[in-house]
Amino acid sequence: MIYFTYMKVTTISTRLIVIQLMAILLFQCSSIPHYKNQKHFKSMKKTIAPAFLKTGDTIMIVAPASVLKSTDAIAGGVELAKKWGLEVMVGEHVFDSLGHFAGSDADRLSDLQKALDNPSVKAIWMARGGYGTNRIVDKINFSKFLKNPKWVIGFSDITVLHNHIHNLGVQTIHANMATGMDSLRDESAVESLRKALFGEELHYELSTSEKNRFGKASGALVGGNLSILASLLGTPSDVDTHGKILFIEDVGEALYRIDRMMISLKRNGYFDHINGLVVGDFSNIVANEPEFGKTLEEIVLEAVGDRNIPVLFNFPAGHLPKNNALILGKKISLEVNEEGGIVIFQN
Repeated sequence: MIYFTYMKVTTISTRLIVIQLMAILLFQCSSIPHYKNQKHFKSMKKTIAPAFLKTGDTIMIVAPASVLKSTDAIAGGVELAKKWGLEVMVGEHVFDSLGHFAGSDADRLSDLQKALDNPSVKAIWMARGGYGTNRIVDKINFSKFLKNPKWVIGFSDITVLHNHIHNLGVQTIHANMATGMDSLRDESAVESLRKALFGEELHYELSTSEKNRFGKASGALVGGNLSILASLLGTPSDVDTHGKILFIEDVGEALYRIDRMMISLKRNGYFDHINGLVVGDFSNIVANEPEFGKTLEEIVLEAVGDRNIPVLFNFPAGHLPKNNALILGKKISLEVNEEGGIVIFQN
C-alpha cells in the first residue's frame, strides 16, 4: 500500500515524507522484543511434570556435548543411581571421542534420541556438558517423548535442552551430571537431586546477601547458564520469561562478557516482565585488564533496572560441587528479606 502511494505522489517533498514513514514502520517492526513475534513461544501453557522415579526404574546416561575425560568419569554416577535402586543404561557412544565432542553429531544424537524414545527409560542423565548440544537439538524428534515424558537432568550446555523442552511444556531438572558424582561431590546437593527425581518436598533457605532486593514473587522457574541463554536468543530454543522467575549462573567469564550477555538479554526483553531473579554461582571470574569497573551484582541489578521484583544472589547452583537441584518449568515461591532468601517448589 505504501509502495502504490509512493508511486502516485509527484512532489519531491511528499515523496520524502512517505520514505520517512516507511523507515519508521520498518524500524518498529524490527525492534519488537523476541518474545512478542516468535510463534514457538508458549508462555501461557502450563508445564507438566514427568512421572517421579521409583525403585526399579531405569535411568539412561548419554553424552550430547563434550568428550568425557576417561571411561571412569561416570562410575560415581552409575554407583549412585544403583544405590537409589535404579537400573542404569549407558548410551552406546558415551565414551566416543571426536575432537572436542563425545563422538560425531549423528552418534550423539542417536544416543539421545534412543533415550527419549525408549518407554522403559524414565530419566535421562547427561554425562557432562561443555559444548555441542545446540549442534543436534534441531534434529531431535520429540514426538514420542511428549507422549511419554521423562526427566532430563543436567546443567551448563544442557541449558539448550532445558529451554527447548520448556517450550514444549515439560519440566526438567537443572542439577549435577553423571560426571559430577565423584569424591568432590556435595552430599546435600546430591540429596536435592534425589528428592527432585523421587518427588519429595524441595525447598531452600539461604542467608542474606548485601545486594539482595527484597520482595515476594511466584512463577515458573526458567533459565540456566547465562552464556547459553545468550546464545539461544532468536532461536526456537529461546525461552519466554514473561511472568516467570529467571535463574542464571556461569563459570570462567570476565565481567565485561557477563555485562555484554546481560545487556543482550535485556535488549531482548528478558527482564521486562519477569516476576523475580535468582542468581546462582558465577565461579572463576576472569580478571579484566583494565578493571571493568562494576561488580557482578552491579551488572545484574543494572540489567534488571528499577523493576520492583525480588533478586536473590548467591544461590548455591552452578559450576561448583554444591550444585543444588532446580526443577525448571515448575512453579516456585520466592521470598527475599532481611534474613535471606526462601525458595519453595510448589506442589
